[in-house]
Amino acid sequence: MKTLRVFVPTPLPEELCELIERTEPRVEMVRDQALLPPQGHPGDHRGDESFTRTAEEQVRFEKLIDSADALYGVPDQSPSQLKRTVEANRRLLWVHTTPAGGGGQVRAAGLSQEQLERIAFTTSGGVHAQPLAEFAVFGVLAGMKDLARLQNDQRNRTWGERRTLSQMSSATVLVVGLGGIGRAVAGKLAALGARVIGAHRRQVDVPGVELILPMEELAQAVAGADAIVLCLPSTTATHRVVSRTVLESVKPGATLVNVGRGTTVDEPALVEALAEGRIGFAALDVFDTEPLPADSPLWEMPNVLVSPHAAAINDNEERLIAELFATNATRLLDGEPLRNRVNTVEFY
Repeated sequence: MKTLRVFVPTPLPEELCELIERTEPRVEMVRDQALLPPQGHPGDHRGDESFTRTAEEQVRFEKLIDSADALYGVPDQSPSQLKRTVEANRRLLWVHTTPAGGGGQVRAAGLSQEQLERIAFTTSGGVHAQPLAEFAVFGVLAGMKDLARLQNDQRNRTWGERRTLSQMSSATVLVVGLGGIGRAVAGKLAALGARVIGAHRRQVDVPGVELILPMEELAQAVAGADAIVLCLPSTTATHRVVSRTVLESVKPGATLVNVGRGTTVDEPALVEALAEGRIGFAALDVFDTEPLPADSPLWEMPNVLVSPHAAAINDNEERLIAELFATNATRLLDGEPLRNRVNTVEFY
């Protein structure tokens, strides 16, 4: 290919469209900002949920989609729109999903094997690793330093008891899932002096990780950990892999942090473990159902920190995704393998 016609069907600031075109001049970024919802915050790829298009605008929107060689984002972040697009646009070669877990959007679209083979799907994996790793460290430290008790004492104007607190330098932390996020988490924890062990589906070389256990031994792995950080994608294999059995095996009082996907945890079993004190503290950025339902017990549990799936949001996110897209556009045009290609069997 000599040029690549890319349509932007998801909110993206104009300056980043121009950045991609400057970085890879063979790319034409086709966009119509009037057809896209306004962003509510930096990195908002869905936009204002109250936004609607007229029938005429929707026709124009879909015509632009169907004229593209590639898409920067799934249209309206909608799997059903992705399916319509793939069926209508035979020239489509590549779809870049803006979430790190964009494989879930591809899976939800229910595409045929021929369609999955014809089109390359990529994700923004790796872009969010550093901010999520910082949140993970924050969560581990919050548990070790008994943040919940300190906040409760402060609200009640209570000069609390002087108690011993756990130290990172004498703690064992289990990182479950050693992809890009898990690697970043492990590196930061090891730098703070923790003994870091991992659980992963295969043996990999990760700096700072002393030992890697297979996922089949997760129940044994959690038994020896002072803190557990979940960095798993949402796949068929990871669905509720942190099961009731696993949660019943944790070291009493352990801290749990989840910066992966909420579907990887048996949430009712987690609530029970928190209520019983088997999990001493949990810092959760993701949940089985999002937004977290108003009647979820997690909202009111004193030993839970609820984050609205926002730990990855930062001022650099959109620029880093745009730079990743430009790099992959060059690779596509030059016939080289794309980075972050979606595994269309397990969809991660």
